[in-house]
Amino acid sequence: MGEITQATWRTYVHGQEVELPATIDGIRASLPQESRAEFDAEIGQVPAAQLQQVLGRWALRTHPGAAAATEDAFRQLETGTFTDGVPLDDDGSDQAGAA
Repeated sequence: MGEITQATWRTYVHGQEVELPATIDGIRASLPQESRAEFDAEIGQVPAAQLQQVLGRWALRTHPGAAAATEDAFRQLETGTFTDGVPLDDDGSDQAGAA
């Protein structure tokens, strides 16, 4: 995978914070060579209103395990078995940092 030197998104994979590329060029460079033609074809045709969603999905594919972890979380949400969430306090801050 290529080095991420531009804008990034942050997400969590199995409880660990990871950075993902957040530009078209950064995502493309970070994808395996065999995925780049498919990426180029899809990005070239995606409507602007869906661009961020599609880029996010492709960005997940640049990190080993990120796409699978996300799909697993959505499956758990659909079945009501999701347990990895961090509840928010009344002020909107998360409770994960509370001691």
